[in-house]
Amino acid sequence: MDYFSPAQCAGYVALVLGVGAFLSRDDRRMKILLSAESVVYGAHYFMLGNLAAAGSAGISAGRTYLSVRSRSLWLAAAAVALNVWVGLRVAHGGWGWLPVFASCVATVALFTLDGIRLRLVLLTTTLMWLVNGYVSRSIGGTVLESLIATANVSTLVRMGLERNRAKA
Repeated sequence: MDYFSPAQCAGYVALVLGVGAFLSRDDRRMKILLSAESVVYGAHYFMLGNLAAAGSAGISAGRTYLSVRSRSLWLAAAAVALNVWVGLRVAHGGWGWLPVFASCVATVALFTLDGIRLRLVLLTTTLMWLVNGYVSRSIGGTVLESLIATANVSTLVRMGLERNRAKA
């Protein structure tokens, strides 16, 4: 495996954007960075030949950006439908559906939740993408999702402590 192939390097760039996103306690900043990360992640998985993950990441970029400006359930439903449509076209077997399912769950969360609840659901979908990265032999993707999960847990703890201090 070439650790510095263009595909793997794109994964490393996505890693930096994704970790930066989940270290932010500001929902808007997190979503903007996630949108940029998803564009690069889509290219990464496309170069690795995982079209289901590439399609889901590409759709995620658009839906995440839209969720910054809107909480429309119609937009969320359209993004879920588009994800399922792409999945039907390119997902091969059970593992191929994992990123599609993760993206659908994250879509609903991004349009309907905020703060700690949003990050808890995104932590769950991050773990799904972690499995996808491992199955796809994505070095950057596996490291990315591991670090995103760690950053997300760290931010969740900080947000929980902050909320407890505000209540006291």
